[in-house]
Amino acid sequence: MEKISVEKTASRGIAVAKVYKYLEPDLSPSAGIIADSETETEIQKFAQAKADVTKELEALAAENEIFAAHLEIAGDFALQDGVEAKIKDDHKNVQLAMQNTVEEFAALFEVMEDEYMRERAADVRDIGKRFMAKLKGITLPDLGGIQEETIVVARDLFPSDTVKINPQLVKGILTEEGGVTSHVSILAKSMNIPILVGVTGILAKLEDGMPVCMDAGKGVIVADPDDATLAEYEAAKEAYEKECERLKSLRGKPAVTKGGKRVYLCANVGNAEGIRNALPMNIDGVGLFRSEFLYMENTHFPTEEEQFEVYKEAAQLIPQELTIRTLDIGGDKSLSYFEFEQEENPFLGWRAIRISLDMKDMFKTQLRAILRASAFGHIRIMFPMIISLEELRQAKEITKECMAELAAEQVEYDKNIEMGMMMETPASVLLAEEFAKEADFFSIGTNDLTQYLLAVDRGNKKIADRYDYFHPAVLKGIEQIIRAGHKEGIKVGMCGEMAGDAKAVPKLLELGLDEFSMSAGSVDYVREQVLEFPG
Repeated sequence: MEKISVEKTASRGIAVAKVYKYLEPDLSPSAGIIADSETETEIQKFAQAKADVTKELEALAAENEIFAAHLEIAGDFALQDGVEAKIKDDHKNVQLAMQNTVEEFAALFEVMEDEYMRERAADVRDIGKRFMAKLKGITLPDLGGIQEETIVVARDLFPSDTVKINPQLVKGILTEEGGVTSHVSILAKSMNIPILVGVTGILAKLEDGMPVCMDAGKGVIVADPDDATLAEYEAAKEAYEKECERLKSLRGKPAVTKGGKRVYLCANVGNAEGIRNALPMNIDGVGLFRSEFLYMENTHFPTEEEQFEVYKEAAQLIPQELTIRTLDIGGDKSLSYFEFEQEENPFLGWRAIRISLDMKDMFKTQLRAILRASAFGHIRIMFPMIISLEELRQAKEITKECMAELAAEQVEYDKNIEMGMMMETPASVLLAEEFAKEADFFSIGTNDLTQYLLAVDRGNKKIADRYDYFHPAVLKGIEQIIRAGHKEGIKVGMCGEMAGDAKAVPKLLELGLDEFSMSAGSVDYVREQVLEFPG
């Protein structure tokens, strides 16, 4: 018997089952330099593989929106141009050209500080895996063929693997690589499958058919447990399942404290699929729609029409409230089709609202799309990274320009649309009273706010212990923001990680927070904290 601990977790649940090792075939490219006469043949091989992969992804995209983004990447001209250039100019065979191009694309995401965006590199590699299997004539293994209860153990899993899983049979997932915000983690959690990722060396420690216990919440794995440990985990699993059912039974209740205060529980999402996953939690709306994903998972600045369709679908899915944050790129978020200048301190550099105000035409394209979509639901506009009243006024003025244009074109939009701002900089805390007079709402972004107030890089592992949103300075900043907002009668929400931390909820309620926006998996736990709060 061996006990293995995992430091970082973002899932809950207990599983007891036998190991199923998911081992991928060798998809390494056959290296080789080709002659000029072979160039056209290799390009034709790529064209056939692209047609086959596109057909597969079209079928998957019809069932799951994650694969719509995969389909777009597979058809990306930049991908095609990269592969063909390596065949024509570098005289590489198609397999080597494909691998090199995929790694270049993935590298764009991997250098980003934002963990969610770093995990998009796995999506690019998932597409590369499909291409390589077609080019090599290999049939990929299928997790849909599992016939008994198992805990799947793999080096890594891609969305195309996970989507085939039967949650009645796959009781848990363990991977050596991957992150807690990967699409695989998101998919697993949406299917209520406990998952632990980044478990170094787990493939070597476990054998096929070996019994395993795992507690995803505590980050514990027990390999080859004895009878007493098995019995202990079976009992814990039963207790956990009862607790989940109890929490589910609370979903029908509005989030009202014992003192009678109505609190709003919302979800943070990046697309319509995220809204669909959150709806069963009986959310009160979307407190943060990350519009940057529409830009980052694209091959060009999305057009007004492309954005309109996305925002419209989202608004129709969640009529209560859809808060769309305007483009928040720069810092740790880059675009494959736009070159940012190198900056010594990118988190303090040209990012978020600064980019939007400087690139006014691009900003107006997004605002027009949001305004048009506001005719189909309750949309709010939220501006990120504001540090001055001038910035807020300028953003609002550009929005009003777009309103005037649409009115002249006789296009419907919500004439009373709310315009609020992220509270995520020290300047926004110090000027909260002034901002509250001109913003329709506040949303506290604790991820950046904590980083900036404490001067602690949240991506630096050496000082990770100093990144603490319970720090007195952060709590005082939050209190000041809430007090200023309430003084002017505006709603104050929070969309950072702190909002989904059940341990933080009592303190935030004590401070008077009105809205908690979080990942869907945290809603049940936060609701219970709200219902139990005495104030």
